[in-house]
Amino acid sequence: MNPDYVVLVDELDQEIGVMEKFEAHEQGKLHRAFSVFIFNDKHELLLQRRALGKYHSEGLWSNTCCSHPMQGEEIIVAAQRRLKEEMGMCCDLKHTFKFIYHAELDNNLKEHEIDHILIGFSNQTPHPNLEEVIAFKWLSLEFLQKDVEVNEDAYSAWLKLLIRNHYSQILNNLKP
Repeated sequence: MNPDYVVLVDELDQEIGVMEKFEAHEQGKLHRAFSVFIFNDKHELLLQRRALGKYHSEGLWSNTCCSHPMQGEEIIVAAQRRLKEEMGMCCDLKHTFKFIYHAELDNNLKEHEIDHILIGFSNQTPHPNLEEVIAFKWLSLEFLQKDVEVNEDAYSAWLKLLIRNHYSQILNNLKP
């Protein structure tokens, strides 16, 4: 499958077809996605600032990596592939939970995703692909939780939802 397509799913995450990525975001079609959260040994989260050329949410701070698996591609395999492509990093990832969300974005686009959340641990220095990422930083979850409320326009819609609604689930997965 072409990487510019997304896997359409029903609310049980069962595949029902594929659609061109931009079209799916124009129409707000439910599709499969993943979000990667990489933490260092201080339990700081690696954030990326999305490149200015992205088709939505450009220039916003977001979690370490996020994308869509190709048809037939396992979530963890897709997440490891995109982590390498976007941030120049490799590490083990653990699937922790998934949730459905809908968000209105800039450019009249809509996110409507079943977002699979993967967590990994690494102290590597990222080597971001500048077509995808223009900056990165490590932040504590506690600081991020506060900053999302103070500077909400600086963050991607899905990261804000995750921090506001699933903070404890993320935090619980940092325990050994």
